[in-house]
Amino acid sequence: MEITENTLIEDVLNGYPALTKVFIEFGLPCLVCGEPFWGTVEELAREHKVDVTELLKKLNKAKKEMDEKI
Repeated sequence: MEITENTLIEDVLNGYPALTKVFIEFGLPCLVCGEPFWGTVEELAREHKVDVTELLKKLNKAKKEMDEKI
């Protein structure tokens, strides 16, 4: 399943905890960073003025690499 702008942050990190590093790369808070965010990828990106298209590219690329290792 592809991560989209409507995917919940919680779902991303529950399914792929290692993707926390991508959120950190973009300077975004996430569930384990002490500043939990319970919205969608798009809401988080918009709130922190991050390009959601670039964030989604990076998240899906990292997810694909993880899926290929399984």
